[in-house]
Amino acid sequence: MRAGELVFVDTGAWIALALTRDPLHARARATWEQLLGEGVRFHTSVPVILETFTFLDRNAARDVALAWKDSLNTVPHLKVLPSTAKDLQQAWAYFERPDLHKLSAVDAVSFVLMTQRRIRVAFAFDSHFATAGFRMVG
Repeated sequence: MRAGELVFVDTGAWIALALTRDPLHARARATWEQLLGEGVRFHTSVPVILETFTFLDRNAARDVALAWKDSLNTVPHLKVLPSTAKDLQQAWAYFERPDLHKLSAVDAVSFVLMTQRRIRVAFAFDSHFATAGFRMVG
């Protein structure tokens, strides 16, 4: 990847990075270190942050969720993308695609945000990103 390339970080990647017991932790850590070394510009979204925090709070512990939230402030070149009601309205179109089975609304909003900002790469473990036309790393 090129220095400065935009990479969207999805919930699954954040969870795998946060939880050492996650089966994808080692793979996520290796990918994260590689992306950091390459100087990519990380993006995520408010819905992804909310989804990740809620998952960590419910499935690990509150202190784990809070520590993860605080760690976001130390991520170099991280931009948190807002989402609007208009973004959500556009996201519903993804649910009409027969190839996107069991799609989450957060992922659909992520696709809209990524398309708007021309982010073509997702650090994700969810195959929906590839099905929707994005290149996955992780």
